[in-house]
Amino acid sequence: MNKIPLIIDTDPGIDDAMMLTFAFANEEAFDIRLVTTCAGNIPQEKTNYNARTLLSYIGANVEIARGLEQPIFRELEVAEDIHGESGFGDVEFPAPTLPVSERPAVTAMLETILASEEKVTIVATGPLTNVAALLFAHPEVKPKIERISWMGGAAVGGNMSAVAEFNAYVDPHAVDLVFRSGIPVIMSGLDVTHKAFVTPEEAKVILSYGTEFAKKSYRLLTYYLNVMKKTPFDEENYDQVLRFHDVCAVMYLLRPDIFEGQDCYVEAVLDGPASGATVVDYQNKTGKTPNVHVLHSVNREVFVGEFIKAVRIVSDRISSR
Repeated sequence: MNKIPLIIDTDPGIDDAMMLTFAFANEEAFDIRLVTTCAGNIPQEKTNYNARTLLSYIGANVEIARGLEQPIFRELEVAEDIHGESGFGDVEFPAPTLPVSERPAVTAMLETILASEEKVTIVATGPLTNVAALLFAHPEVKPKIERISWMGGAAVGGNMSAVAEFNAYVDPHAVDLVFRSGIPVIMSGLDVTHKAFVTPEEAKVILSYGTEFAKKSYRLLTYYLNVMKKTPFDEENYDQVLRFHDVCAVMYLLRPDIFEGQDCYVEAVLDGPASGATVVDYQNKTGKTPNVHVLHSVNREVFVGEFIKAVRIVSDRISSR
């Protein structure tokens, strides 16, 4: 099996931590060449620190580059009410041993992509600020990017406004630039991520492993129970399930067979009360060429099994050191 060359752009964030855990657990499938951090769930200073402390703890050996501090044309809005002031709820990891890269994120992304003999896939699980900046400043990299798998957006409803998902809302201009780039985009929006949940009972399987990492993971997982806000996607038991939106963006690359989606033309709304909305033309009313593969369904049972297996792999890896 040929490994997929990856750059991961992320804003850890609880579900980003679980996404990174999943990605680095599957090293037989992914060749993770660079991690870059964006400002989103929390400010850049904290997202970069969190990426370094988590990846140091799980024993990852990867460059971690610091990205832009603000969205392209807007003031940064964060989600500390969901992720906690630190970004990791009430969980602490030891001080990082991995340093901040000497290269800023856009430079590191550019040089990593141009140096690759194979096309590189970008996984983005926060606002698309860094990715958009790369494509705007260096359009010559486009032919060397295989695809962009992004957790963000929504076809129906939102969690930041009536119509906008958080990552799209924070930097809609970045979404617009990426969607118009001509690079294949996979959108794991709220439509699919709200179906990719773990129950508290399923999370207890992780706790049963008994390792320090398993305990920390369980606390990260269950921190959400007290802070979740109801959205148009939720059933009445929305506060009794644990959603890890960002895992979908990586899981799709490993197990595309468990997802269902549709190629659509999607456009980002930049201004006004609908700012941050991602308008999905499911019925091809615009007649425009599809630019995004929009995911809408997932086999939840397989998703949960793959996720729990990944936590076990990383937990065992740490314990064996």
